[in-house]
Amino acid sequence: MRLTVAQLAKRLGAELAGDADGIDRQISAVGPVEASGDSDVTFITDDKHKAALHKSQAAAVIVAGHLDGLNKPQLIVKNVDAALIEALNVFAPRLKPATEGIDPAAKIAQGVKLAEGVSVGAGVVIDDGVEIGENSVIGSGCKIGENSRVGENCRLDSNVVVYHNCRLGNNVVVQANSTIGSTGFGYSFIDGAYRLIPHNGGVVIEDFVEIGANCCVDRAKFGNTIIGAGTKIDNLVQIAHNVVIGKCCLIVAQVGISGSCRLGDGVVLGGQVGLADNVEIGDGTMVGAKSGVAYDIAAGQRFLGSPAIDKREAFRIIGLTMRLPKMAEQLKRLNKRVEGLEAAKDDKE
Repeated sequence: MRLTVAQLAKRLGAELAGDADGIDRQISAVGPVEASGDSDVTFITDDKHKAALHKSQAAAVIVAGHLDGLNKPQLIVKNVDAALIEALNVFAPRLKPATEGIDPAAKIAQGVKLAEGVSVGAGVVIDDGVEIGENSVIGSGCKIGENSRVGENCRLDSNVVVYHNCRLGNNVVVQANSTIGSTGFGYSFIDGAYRLIPHNGGVVIEDFVEIGANCCVDRAKFGNTIIGAGTKIDNLVQIAHNVVIGKCCLIVAQVGISGSCRLGDGVVLGGQVGLADNVEIGDGTMVGAKSGVAYDIAAGQRFLGSPAIDKREAFRIIGLTMRLPKMAEQLKRLNKRVEGLEAAKDDKE
Protein backbone atom coordinates (compact mmCIF):
# COMPACT_ATOMS: atom_id res chain seq x y z
CA MET A 1 0.00 0.00 0.00
CA ARG A 2 1.12 3.56 -0.72
CA LEU A 3 -0.25 6.72 0.91
CA THR A 4 0.78 10.34 0.73
CA VAL A 5 2.04 11.97 3.91
CA ALA A 6 -1.25 13.88 4.13
CA GLN A 7 -3.31 10.70 3.69
CA LEU A 8 -1.30 8.92 6.38
CA ALA A 9 -1.74 11.85 8.76
CA LYS A 10 -5.50 11.64 8.28
CA ARG A 11 -5.41 7.87 8.84
CA LEU A 12 -3.50 8.37 12.11
CA GLY A 13 -5.57 11.34 13.26
CA ALA A 14 -2.35 13.37 13.31
CA GLU A 15 -1.77 17.10 13.06
CA LEU A 16 0.52 17.99 10.15
CA ALA A 17 3.37 20.43 10.75
CA GLY A 18 6.79 21.21 9.33
CA ASP A 19 7.64 21.09 5.62
CA ALA A 20 4.36 21.74 3.76
CA ASP A 21 5.96 20.88 0.41
CA GLY A 22 6.47 17.28 1.49
CA ILE A 23 2.89 16.35 2.31
CA ASP A 24 2.30 14.85 -1.15
CA ARG A 25 5.28 12.50 -0.97
CA GLN A 26 4.41 8.81 -1.19
CA ILE A 27 4.87 6.56 1.86
CA SER A 28 5.09 2.78 1.51
CA ALA A 29 6.71 1.59 4.76
CA VAL A 30 7.77 2.40 8.31
CA GLY A 31 11.44 2.46 9.22
CA PRO A 32 13.88 3.38 12.01
CA VAL A 33 15.40 6.86 12.04
CA GLU A 34 18.88 5.90 10.83
CA ALA A 35 17.84 3.42 8.13
CA SER A 36 14.69 5.00 6.63
CA GLY A 37 14.57 5.84 2.94
CA ASP A 38 12.71 8.59 1.11
CA SER A 39 9.51 6.53 0.90
CA ASP A 40 9.43 5.65 4.61
CA VAL A 41 7.82 7.29 7.61
CA THR A 42 9.87 7.15 10.80
CA PHE A 43 9.17 7.98 14.45
CA ILE A 44 10.84 9.10 17.67
CA THR A 45 9.70 8.32 21.20
CA ASP A 46 12.57 9.95 23.13
CA ASP A 47 15.17 12.71 22.85
CA LYS A 48 18.17 10.50 22.06
CA HIS A 49 17.12 10.09 18.40
CA LYS A 50 16.40 13.76 17.71
CA ALA A 51 19.89 14.52 16.46
CA ALA A 52 19.86 11.60 14.03
CA LEU A 53 16.47 12.73 12.74
CA HIS A 54 18.02 15.77 11.00
CA LYS A 55 20.19 13.40 8.91
CA SER A 56 17.42 10.87 8.25
CA GLN A 57 16.20 10.32 4.68
CA ALA A 58 12.66 9.54 5.88
CA ALA A 59 9.83 11.31 4.08
CA ALA A 60 8.08 12.20 7.36
CA VAL A 61 8.26 11.59 11.10
CA ILE A 62 5.68 10.70 13.77
CA VAL A 63 6.27 12.80 16.90
CA ALA A 64 4.53 13.71 20.16
CA GLY A 65 5.20 17.44 19.77
CA HIS A 66 6.46 19.93 17.20
CA LEU A 67 10.23 19.92 16.57
CA ASP A 68 11.78 23.26 15.64
CA GLY A 69 14.25 23.49 12.77
CA LEU A 70 13.30 20.18 11.15
CA ASN A 71 12.86 20.40 7.39
CA LYS A 72 10.51 17.43 7.19
CA PRO A 73 6.75 16.87 7.53
CA GLN A 74 5.82 16.08 11.12
CA LEU A 75 2.82 13.97 12.10
CA ILE A 76 2.01 15.15 15.62
CA VAL A 77 0.04 12.64 17.70
CA LYS A 78 -0.94 12.17 21.35
CA ASN A 79 0.65 8.72 21.61
CA VAL A 80 3.56 7.84 19.33
CA ASP A 81 3.43 4.13 20.18
CA ALA A 82 -0.28 3.89 19.32
CA ALA A 83 0.26 5.76 16.04
CA LEU A 84 3.24 3.52 15.22
CA ILE A 85 1.13 0.40 15.71
CA GLU A 86 -1.52 1.81 13.38
CA ALA A 87 1.10 2.76 10.76
CA LEU A 88 2.69 -0.68 10.90
CA ASN A 89 -0.74 -2.24 10.38
CA VAL A 90 -1.40 0.07 7.42
CA PHE A 91 1.81 -0.97 5.66
CA ALA A 92 1.86 -4.63 6.74
CA PRO A 93 2.29 -7.26 3.99
CA ARG A 94 -1.06 -8.28 2.54
CA LEU A 95 -1.07 -12.04 3.03
CA LYS A 96 -3.72 -14.38 1.75
CA PRO A 97 -6.37 -14.72 4.49
CA ALA A 98 -7.20 -18.10 5.98
CA THR A 99 -9.91 -19.93 4.08
CA GLU A 100 -13.09 -20.68 5.97
CA GLY A 101 -13.86 -24.37 6.24
CA ILE A 102 -11.99 -27.64 6.71
CA ASP A 103 -9.03 -28.58 4.53
CA PRO A 104 -9.48 -32.03 2.93
CA ALA A 105 -6.24 -33.17 4.57
CA ALA A 106 -7.53 -32.47 8.09
CA LYS A 107 -8.89 -35.22 10.35
CA ILE A 108 -11.92 -34.20 12.39
CA ALA A 109 -13.62 -36.56 14.86
CA GLN A 110 -17.40 -37.06 14.79
CA GLY A 111 -18.17 -35.21 18.04
CA VAL A 112 -16.39 -31.96 17.16
CA LYS A 113 -18.35 -28.67 17.14
CA LEU A 114 -17.06 -25.99 14.77
CA ALA A 115 -18.76 -22.59 14.83
CA GLU A 116 -19.34 -20.36 11.84
CA GLY A 117 -16.29 -18.94 10.09
CA VAL A 118 -13.74 -21.42 11.49
CA SER A 119 -10.72 -22.26 9.33
CA VAL A 120 -8.99 -25.64 9.75
CA GLY A 121 -5.73 -26.13 7.86
CA ALA A 122 -4.06 -29.14 6.25
CA GLY A 123 -2.93 -31.95 8.50
CA VAL A 124 -4.92 -30.77 11.53
CA VAL A 125 -6.17 -33.48 13.91
CA ILE A 126 -9.11 -32.64 16.19
CA ASP A 127 -10.33 -35.26 18.67
CA ASP A 128 -13.76 -36.01 20.09
CA GLY A 129 -15.58 -33.43 22.17
CA VAL A 130 -13.61 -30.41 20.95
CA GLU A 131 -15.44 -27.10 20.49
CA ILE A 132 -14.06 -24.19 18.44
CA GLY A 133 -15.67 -20.73 18.44
CA GLU A 134 -16.54 -18.40 15.57
CA ASN A 135 -13.84 -17.16 13.18
CA SER A 136 -10.98 -19.02 14.84
CA VAL A 137 -8.08 -20.19 12.67
CA ILE A 138 -6.41 -23.55 13.30
CA GLY A 139 -3.16 -23.61 11.32
CA SER A 140 -1.72 -26.57 9.45
CA GLY A 141 -0.42 -29.47 11.50
CA CYS A 142 -2.16 -28.53 14.76
CA LYS A 143 -3.46 -31.17 17.15
CA ILE A 144 -6.31 -30.54 19.61
CA GLY A 145 -7.04 -33.23 22.17
CA GLU A 146 -10.32 -34.55 23.53
CA ASN A 147 -12.82 -32.21 25.19
CA SER A 148 -10.73 -29.08 24.76
CA ARG A 149 -12.32 -25.77 23.85
CA VAL A 150 -11.03 -22.90 21.74
CA GLY A 151 -12.96 -19.63 21.89
CA GLU A 152 -13.89 -17.08 19.24
CA ASN A 153 -11.38 -15.22 17.04
CA CYS A 154 -8.45 -17.34 18.16
CA ARG A 155 -5.39 -18.15 16.07
CA LEU A 156 -3.33 -21.30 16.49
CA ASP A 157 -0.33 -21.18 14.18
CA SER A 158 1.21 -24.24 12.55
CA ASN A 159 1.98 -27.31 14.66
CA VAL A 160 0.49 -26.04 17.91
CA VAL A 161 -0.56 -28.88 20.21
CA VAL A 162 -3.42 -28.45 22.67
CA TYR A 163 -3.80 -31.52 24.86
CA HIS A 164 -7.10 -32.83 26.27
CA ASN A 165 -9.32 -30.86 28.68
CA CYS A 166 -7.79 -27.44 28.04
CA ARG A 167 -9.72 -24.16 27.72
CA LEU A 168 -8.69 -21.25 25.52
CA GLY A 169 -10.76 -18.07 25.77
CA ASN A 170 -11.58 -15.58 23.03
CA ASN A 171 -8.99 -13.71 20.94
CA VAL A 172 -6.14 -16.00 22.03
CA VAL A 173 -3.02 -16.28 19.84
CA VAL A 174 -0.64 -19.24 20.12
CA GLN A 175 2.33 -19.12 17.77
CA ALA A 176 3.94 -22.04 15.97
CA ASN A 177 5.17 -25.19 17.74
CA SER A 178 3.91 -24.28 21.20
CA THR A 179 2.34 -26.90 23.45
CA ILE A 180 -0.57 -26.37 25.82
CA GLY A 181 -1.45 -28.98 28.43
CA SER A 182 1.59 -31.25 28.43
CA THR A 183 2.17 -33.36 31.55
CA GLY A 184 3.99 -31.49 34.30
CA PHE A 185 7.44 -32.45 35.60
CA GLY A 186 6.49 -34.09 38.88
CA TYR A 187 8.09 -37.32 40.14
CA SER A 188 8.39 -39.24 43.42
CA PHE A 189 11.32 -41.53 44.24
CA ILE A 190 9.69 -44.82 45.22
CA ASP A 191 11.32 -48.26 45.53
CA GLY A 192 14.53 -47.11 43.88
CA ALA A 193 13.01 -45.37 40.87
CA TYR A 194 11.32 -42.12 39.93
CA ARG A 195 7.58 -42.51 39.35
CA LEU A 196 5.56 -39.89 37.48
CA ILE A 197 2.85 -38.22 39.54
CA PRO A 198 -0.38 -38.15 37.49
CA HIS A 199 -1.44 -34.73 36.25
CA ASN A 200 -5.21 -34.92 35.95
CA GLY A 201 -5.95 -31.20 35.82
CA GLY A 202 -6.09 -28.89 32.83
CA VAL A 203 -5.03 -25.51 31.46
CA VAL A 204 -7.16 -22.36 31.30
CA ILE A 205 -5.98 -19.54 29.03
CA GLU A 206 -8.17 -16.47 29.38
CA ASP A 207 -9.17 -13.87 26.76
CA PHE A 208 -6.62 -11.85 24.76
CA VAL A 209 -3.64 -13.92 25.87
CA GLU A 210 -0.80 -14.18 23.33
CA ILE A 211 1.76 -16.98 23.54
CA GLY A 212 4.92 -16.97 21.44
CA ALA A 213 6.58 -19.78 19.50
CA ASN A 214 8.03 -22.90 21.13
CA CYS A 215 6.45 -22.32 24.55
CA CYS A 216 5.22 -25.02 26.91
CA VAL A 217 2.34 -24.65 29.37
CA ASP A 218 2.01 -27.75 31.55
CA ARG A 219 -1.31 -29.04 32.81
CA ALA A 220 -2.08 -29.06 36.52
CA LYS A 221 -1.88 -32.06 38.83
CA PHE A 222 -5.35 -31.05 40.00
CA GLY A 223 -7.36 -27.96 39.18
CA ASN A 224 -5.89 -25.82 36.41
CA THR A 225 -2.78 -24.02 35.31
CA ILE A 226 -4.15 -20.51 34.60
CA ILE A 227 -2.91 -17.66 32.40
CA GLY A 228 -4.87 -14.45 33.06
CA ALA A 229 -6.54 -12.24 30.49
CA GLY A 230 -4.33 -9.92 28.46
CA THR A 231 -1.04 -11.58 29.41
CA LYS A 232 1.63 -11.65 26.69
CA ILE A 233 4.27 -14.38 26.61
CA ASP A 234 7.41 -14.33 24.45
CA ASN A 235 9.07 -17.32 22.72
CA LEU A 236 10.71 -20.23 24.53
CA VAL A 237 8.94 -19.86 27.87
CA GLN A 238 8.24 -22.78 30.24
CA ILE A 239 5.22 -22.56 32.55
CA ALA A 240 4.96 -25.52 34.91
CA HIS A 241 1.98 -27.31 36.48
CA ASN A 242 -0.49 -25.41 38.67
CA VAL A 243 1.07 -22.02 37.95
CA VAL A 244 -1.38 -19.10 38.18
CA ILE A 245 -0.48 -15.97 36.19
CA GLY A 246 -2.51 -12.80 36.67
CA LYS A 247 -3.91 -10.41 34.12
CA CYS A 248 -1.83 -8.26 31.75
CA CYS A 249 1.55 -9.73 32.67
CA LEU A 250 4.58 -9.58 30.36
CA ILE A 251 6.85 -12.62 30.29
CA VAL A 252 9.97 -12.33 28.13
CA ALA A 253 11.85 -15.11 26.29
CA GLN A 254 13.45 -18.07 28.08
CA VAL A 255 11.67 -17.50 31.39
CA GLY A 256 11.14 -20.64 33.46
CA ILE A 257 8.31 -20.67 36.02
CA SER A 258 8.33 -23.66 38.36
CA GLY A 259 5.33 -25.51 39.68
CA SER A 260 2.62 -23.79 41.75
CA CYS A 261 4.05 -20.28 41.41
CA ARG A 262 1.54 -17.43 41.56
CA LEU A 263 1.99 -14.12 39.75
CA GLY A 264 -0.24 -11.13 40.42
CA ASP A 265 -1.61 -8.74 37.80
CA GLY A 266 0.80 -6.67 35.74
CA VAL A 267 3.95 -8.61 36.66
CA VAL A 268 6.91 -8.25 34.27
CA LEU A 269 9.60 -10.96 34.06
CA GLY A 270 12.68 -10.12 31.98
CA GLY A 271 14.47 -12.60 29.73
CA GLN A 272 15.83 -15.79 31.34
CA VAL A 273 14.27 -15.14 34.74
CA GLY A 274 13.89 -18.33 36.75
CA LEU A 275 11.34 -18.87 39.54
CA ALA A 276 11.67 -21.64 42.11
CA ASP A 277 8.55 -23.61 42.92
CA ASN A 278 5.76 -22.12 45.05
CA VAL A 279 7.02 -18.55 44.72
CA GLU A 280 4.44 -15.73 44.89
CA ILE A 281 5.04 -12.39 43.15
CA GLY A 282 2.78 -9.44 43.92
CA ASP A 283 0.94 -7.15 41.52
CA GLY A 284 3.03 -4.83 39.37
CA THR A 285 6.41 -6.26 40.35
CA MET A 286 9.22 -6.22 37.77
CA VAL A 287 12.07 -8.75 37.81
CA GLY A 288 15.16 -7.98 35.70
CA ALA A 289 16.70 -10.30 33.12
CA LYS A 290 18.60 -13.42 34.27
CA SER A 291 17.36 -13.06 37.84
CA GLY A 292 16.77 -16.08 40.05
CA VAL A 293 13.82 -15.81 42.41
CA ALA A 294 13.68 -18.29 45.29
CA TYR A 295 11.31 -16.51 47.68
CA ASP A 296 8.14 -14.41 47.62
CA ILE A 297 8.22 -10.78 46.43
CA ALA A 298 5.65 -8.22 47.55
CA ALA A 299 3.66 -6.04 45.16
CA GLY A 300 5.24 -3.14 43.30
CA GLN A 301 8.86 -4.17 43.78
CA ARG A 302 11.83 -3.94 41.37
CA PHE A 303 14.18 -6.89 41.78
CA LEU A 304 17.37 -7.92 40.00
CA GLY A 305 20.16 -10.48 40.26
CA SER A 306 20.63 -14.10 41.27
CA PRO A 307 19.50 -14.47 43.94
CA ALA A 308 17.13 -11.61 43.12
CA ILE A 309 17.33 -8.64 45.47
CA ASP A 310 16.00 -5.08 45.47
CA LYS A 311 17.17 -3.27 42.33
CA ARG A 312 18.92 -0.46 44.22
CA GLU A 313 20.95 -2.89 46.29
CA ALA A 314 21.71 -4.95 43.17
CA PHE A 315 23.04 -1.89 41.33
CA ARG A 316 25.21 -1.00 44.34
CA ILE A 317 26.70 -4.50 44.34
CA ILE A 318 27.26 -4.36 40.58
CA GLY A 319 29.06 -1.03 40.98
CA LEU A 320 31.31 -2.45 43.68
CA THR A 321 31.97 -5.57 41.62
CA MET A 322 33.10 -3.48 38.65
CA ARG A 323 35.59 -1.71 40.95
CA LEU A 324 37.13 -4.98 42.17
CA PRO A 325 40.04 -5.06 39.65
CA LYS A 326 41.10 -1.55 40.69
CA MET A 327 40.65 -2.40 44.36
CA ALA A 328 42.75 -5.57 43.89
CA GLU A 329 45.62 -3.49 42.45
CA GLN A 330 45.36 -1.05 45.34
CA LEU A 331 45.45 -3.96 47.80
CA LYS A 332 48.61 -5.33 46.17
CA ARG A 333 50.33 -1.96 46.48
CA LEU A 334 49.27 -1.62 50.12
CA ASN A 335 50.55 -5.14 50.87
CA LYS A 336 53.93 -4.26 49.40
CA ARG A 337 54.11 -1.09 51.49
CA VAL A 338 53.20 -3.00 54.64
CA GLU A 339 55.79 -5.66 53.86
CA GLY A 340 58.41 -2.94 53.31
CA LEU A 341 57.56 -1.21 56.58
CA GLU A 342 57.70 -4.50 58.48
CA ALA A 343 61.08 -5.37 56.90
CA ALA A 344 62.49 -1.97 57.90
CA LYS A 345 61.20 -2.44 61.43
CA ASP A 346 62.87 -5.88 61.64
CA ASP A 347 66.20 -4.39 60.45
CA LYS A 348 66.12 -1.79 63.22
CA GLU A 349 65.47 -4.42 65.82
